[in-house]
Amino acid sequence: MNKPQKPLRALSIRLPKADRSVEAFYLSEPRNFPDRANGQVNRIAFAAAHVVADPKADNDPWLDCAIDWDKTIAFREHLWRLGLAVAEAMDTAQRGMGVNWPTSLELVRRSVAAAKTNGGTVFSGCGTDQLDPAAVKGLDDVVRAYEEQIEAIEKVGGRLVLMASRALAKVARSADDYAKVYDRILSGVREPIIIHWLGDMFDPALAGYWGSRNLDAAMDTAVAIINGHAAKVDGVKISLLDKDKEIAMRRRLKQGVRMYTGDDFNYAELIAGDDKGYSHALLGIFDSIAPAASAALAKLAENDTKSFHDILAPTVPLSRHIFRAPTRFYKTGVVFMAYLNGHQDHFTMVGGQESARSSVHLAEIFQLADAAGLLRDPELAVSRMKTVLAGRGIEV
Repeated sequence: MNKPQKPLRALSIRLPKADRSVEAFYLSEPRNFPDRANGQVNRIAFAAAHVVADPKADNDPWLDCAIDWDKTIAFREHLWRLGLAVAEAMDTAQRGMGVNWPTSLELVRRSVAAAKTNGGTVFSGCGTDQLDPAAVKGLDDVVRAYEEQIEAIEKVGGRLVLMASRALAKVARSADDYAKVYDRILSGVREPIIIHWLGDMFDPALAGYWGSRNLDAAMDTAVAIINGHAAKVDGVKISLLDKDKEIAMRRRLKQGVRMYTGDDFNYAELIAGDDKGYSHALLGIFDSIAPAASAALAKLAENDTKSFHDILAPTVPLSRHIFRAPTRFYKTGVVFMAYLNGHQDHFTMVGGQESARSSVHLAEIFQLADAAGLLRDPELAVSRMKTVLAGRGIEV
């Protein structure tokens, strides 16, 4: 698994560069990551999973969504085989960014059923996206929307990730307003939930969440709410792309409340941890690097931290590129990786989001994925890269 990569000199592709030139790129051998989980792990690791669009649907992609349910569930089965849990119907699944609440609920229902069949774990995103933020009058509207989704997800046997609410960010006037809403929601859930703090780099409509644009003040509010309801909180996922903020918050959580890193820039060192603790994981990038993540976590459980970092270190530049600003377009890179690796037969996305990144950006994903040993079938990846470029008018 840790063999050095060797260049496949017989296999190359010409890729576009930022200066508008095209340059030959020679592929390396993929790393021999397992197809199934190998051994025990000592971290909980969720992959926030993407949805596979139905390219044959006769719909208006900017206005409504069409999902290929078979391929979408098959990808979740791939994640479960690798020993990863699935975080469902969240931003990686284009929740609120092309995928609406009714479709999300159907996705949750199907995933929960598939998890039971496959012995997998799934937590599902619960939000307020059935509301039109412009029409929300007050906190009661937000609470009712949360409760509607909680009831629906719990009814199909789902566990909850309480997502940040655009509507709450719009109507809240203070940190006390956040406390009132979360107090009411947490008092009513059946089982402990994961709370998601999503930064505005992922969704600009969430700026000032927890009642302040100052992250330290916002963290004070979030920690007080979480620790005040620790029995109802499995953990918190923080997605601020700031490792120091995550570590600071992790050290303030009550015992028994887990920190799930959502830092797609610094996940390796945060999962490895330090002498004062570590983070579990709930990451969009684990969708794209699932085989490497599975292998690395197995090594970490064996106290082989060197192999853990040897496996994950080459994936970090790939993740930082996929999640580069504007970060909200990271889903394009995630789905592109799934296409390159044969998990779906097309590079079509809900909402036409395949157009959200440039050809040069996609070419760099290809190169960084190769460097990380993540192109499991290089010949297939080359063929598909050429197809994407040709569709964009770049003949290579």
